[in-house]
Amino acid sequence: MRGGETPSVRSVAYEWITDALEETWRRLEQTLRGRDERTFDSLTPCPGWSIRDVVNHLTGVEMMLDGEPIPELTGPLPDFVHNPLGEINEAFVSSRRHLTGEETLDEFRRATRRSLERLRSLSDDEWERVGWSPEGERSMARLQETRVVDSWIHLQDIRDALLEPADDHGRGEEITMNRFEAALPYLWGKRAQAPEGSLLQLNLMGRLARNVLLRVEQGRAIVVEATDQVPTVEITTASALFWRRCAGRISADAFLRASATDVRGDLRLATRFAESMVVIP
Repeated sequence: MRGGETPSVRSVAYEWITDALEETWRRLEQTLRGRDERTFDSLTPCPGWSIRDVVNHLTGVEMMLDGEPIPELTGPLPDFVHNPLGEINEAFVSSRRHLTGEETLDEFRRATRRSLERLRSLSDDEWERVGWSPEGERSMARLQETRVVDSWIHLQDIRDALLEPADDHGRGEEITMNRFEAALPYLWGKRAQAPEGSLLQLNLMGRLARNVLLRVEQGRAIVVEATDQVPTVEITTASALFWRRCAGRISADAFLRASATDVRGDLRLATRFAESMVVIP
């Protein structure tokens, strides 16, 4: 260290992110430990991807963020690849389809362990530094929060493929639900083009139950704490259906017609909102 320089101090402000990543990645590894090859070939809700592919996708992202080169993509692109990021994902996935299940998990463990070590060494300044992310230029904290959401949803994809849902949703579910809730004003006001003065009441049931009220004022949807106004649209649904729709894992029709979903008010506007709910493809 040169004279006069201040040494980098490890951050404790963002430990909740690294803890969420570690917890989610550990549960994924535990879910697949000891499984046979046929299990890794099981199809997930992600178009064209098996369990093996999902794990290789997560590994590939961590390898890329660690500075490793992107594999060369050979052959035609699948129909479900729509953008450059999708091409990168497919390059890592397709280059690792030859790995056995055990090899896939071993590589996943190594890549995620390196990521956790790297993240736990960061200072506050490094966490707050702006750089590349799938959403554009964002802070390292925002990028890694997105990694939690992606990893947690893919953990549920794997559990769904195995027909083994679990209730140990943990920190990953909390971060995912908060991220999707934060997107609601944009979804209601911009995407669904809810008219001026219209009120959405969204009642989410489950471990992370919450009630959200959004009203369009001066062309923008804002959160309101309480109101005597009758909701233009009121939707009561399970949290699991909410995040699955926001993640694009179920269709708007399946979301609205589910037995756990109750829709009241303007059904046409409710349908438009449900069709606009996908936050991540």
